[in-house]
Amino acid sequence: MTENIIITIGRQFGSGGHEIGNRLAERLSIPLYDHNLIRMAAKELKITPEEAEKLDESILGRYMSSAILGSGDYLMFMNESEFEEPLSDKVYVMQTQIIQKLANRSSCIFVGRCADYVLGDYSNCINAFVYAYKEDRIRRIMKLYDLTERQAWDKIKKIDKTRKAYYEEHTDRDWGSIEAHQMLFNASLMGIDGVVDALEGIYRKWNERE
Repeated sequence: MTENIIITIGRQFGSGGHEIGNRLAERLSIPLYDHNLIRMAAKELKITPEEAEKLDESILGRYMSSAILGSGDYLMFMNESEFEEPLSDKVYVMQTQIIQKLANRSSCIFVGRCADYVLGDYSNCINAFVYAYKEDRIRRIMKLYDLTERQAWDKIKKIDKTRKAYYEEHTDRDWGSIEAHQMLFNASLMGIDGVVDALEGIYRKWNERE
């Protein structure tokens, strides 16, 4: 088998999707890409990772380009009718190009970043979305961030809203729906290791194909 096999993982905040990606990458000995894509895109665009992070996964960034780098660098209007491409879109386009290059380089895992959509024409792409029950997500975030139950739930709602808006803005698909993803995994029912086992099995089966 010479074609690379790519796994993309979308996830609800607090579902354990990122941990699943990390464990899977260790088992399969392939790289995982997530927030490091932002640093790569920032480097190519010659902006700081912090500036890129402000724009990442937020459609609000579409309106912030002139405020972040200054009106001297990016103008809102060109020739009184043509819009300058917002910096948030530049980050997304650069990130898309990096995802495609990495997918062509070797088998790997992408967590978030609309990678399932970006690689939609790639034949060897396993697209998964991880979700979990509200109570389990709250407990996980309370533990990870040392928050109260109310604080954890507020954080979950805020980040899920941001991820949903970012995904749907760039893909015109419903975030977390079966129509947008090949398979959905309930981490509350299967457990973290159960989801990892399933994705590992699919990956290895695909890798055996001639």
